[in-house]
Amino acid sequence: MQDFTRRSLLQGGTALAATGMLTGPALFDFAKAWAQSAPWKAEPGAKLTVMRWKRFVPAEDDAFNAMVAAFKAATGTEMNVFSESFEDVQPKASVAANTGSGLDLAWGLHTLPQLFPTKVLKMNDVADYLGKKYGGWTDAAAKTCKLGNDWLGIPVATNGGYMTYRKSALDKAGFKEFPKDFPGFLEMCKALKANNTPAGFALGHASGDGNSWLHWVLWGHGAYTVDQNDKIIINSPETAKALEYCKALYESFIPGTASWNDSSNNKAFLAGELYCTANGISIYVAAKTDPSKKELAEDTYHALWPVGPVGKPTELQLALPILAFNFTKYPNAAKAFVAFMLEKENYEKWLDGAQGYLTQTLNAYENAPIWTADPKNTVFSQASKRTLPASGIGTVGEKAATAIADFIVVDMFANYCTGAKDAKAAMAEAERQLKRIYR
Repeated sequence: MQDFTRRSLLQGGTALAATGMLTGPALFDFAKAWAQSAPWKAEPGAKLTVMRWKRFVPAEDDAFNAMVAAFKAATGTEMNVFSESFEDVQPKASVAANTGSGLDLAWGLHTLPQLFPTKVLKMNDVADYLGKKYGGWTDAAAKTCKLGNDWLGIPVATNGGYMTYRKSALDKAGFKEFPKDFPGFLEMCKALKANNTPAGFALGHASGDGNSWLHWVLWGHGAYTVDQNDKIIINSPETAKALEYCKALYESFIPGTASWNDSSNNKAFLAGELYCTANGISIYVAAKTDPSKKELAEDTYHALWPVGPVGKPTELQLALPILAFNFTKYPNAAKAFVAFMLEKENYEKWLDGAQGYLTQTLNAYENAPIWTADPKNTVFSQASKRTLPASGIGTVGEKAATAIADFIVVDMFANYCTGAKDAKAAMAEAERQLKRIYR
């Protein structure tokens, strides 16, 4: 657990300046002026414990830490921040929700606030303040955090995951550009395998990577867990077609993907073992910042997800919402911190620090400098606008959030692709699990 002070903020100025941020006294002066005029005044003696997902891009972590330190210095709020892996955020948030202690704020993924609708601090005023000031929220981002007219949390950002590939491998396989449809994508993966330059996508309990690409396959075939009225429709001919397509892909993958977590494909790609995957920009950033991987970085490119038989994008990008629990003793400080994070003076510089790993959920930031700083970044700017909510066409709420957290779709595909179950049994098992949730 880390305790950030003004002294640490000032000392960090030199490192942060490399990413173009307000640093040191300039950041502190902004924070102090903001705190004096903000709609929320931190309670005297406020102390906030914040759990966040573990960073993948170090400069993003630096930018966030500077933000935290500035907020503490300007408001007097004690800030204790710690990080957890994607897989551990939801279980630890659940413990806090069930015990009513341990955390004030939890910053997680997908529709985390929907898991605890009666335990969160409503953020209507924060969402209204930010939305009016910065051009409104993207559609899927708003749905991620809303229950009826209430905001259960704030959609801070989207971690855009897109196709990451080695151009030389595609060229060798006979593809001048990345395929734009499902048949072309499958043929490309087969050709990559034939050249010993395989693709690979997580079939294990990877909260971000596994859920994202497998929902893309499912939705791309017009199949969903539930319909618009939350009627369970997973057991369908469309799902069967999605399973068949996924198995054909899986047979072209690098070995071991059935046990991959969210960091596995990063490691394999950077090690030169993997030539196509779906990921945030962190692979490219890691290669760019490692002198020994200069050639790999130059050969790494990004592309939009191919479009399935439904004829339109069916992406599931990784939402990163933050919530405050309603048992916090310092609700004003919690709201102030969340609003402070998304102010322009912080947010655009934070996006710079993330180097394309994070995408805006407020429309005003569409033209942030990060998206033109490197042509390879640009595709990631589309993530918040192209994604569907994690519920697909169903209701965004606690049930849909539970289905994602329980890896129902991931396990269905994994069971079929690995031969653990046939298609009929895999769909039936997913249907049974969904019936327990949608009662």
